[in-house]
Amino acid sequence: FGPYPADGFFGMQTYRKFDGVLAMYHDQGLIPFKTIAFESGVNFTAGLPVVRTSPDHGTAYDIAGKNQADETSMREAIFMACQILKNRIN
Repeated sequence: FGPYPADGFFGMQTYRKFDGVLAMYHDQGLIPFKTIAFESGVNFTAGLPVVRTSPDHGTAYDIAGKNQADETSMREAIFMACQILKNRIN
């Protein structure tokens, strides 16, 4: 499958036909991903002996301690880590 040009792949919503997307360059995949799923997006690092996920939005130090943060992406990262671990065990 592919390769696809990034602008058309995301702009024409071709990505919806797939379970995952592998981008050759960081910005080629991350910019549209954050646009599509900023509040629920999760980064997953494959190929490690441990499960490693993180919220897509980053640390957000600028709003730390101000009661403005949305925990959705953090929850999604935890849920995804649990699902990946479950799949590895089974």
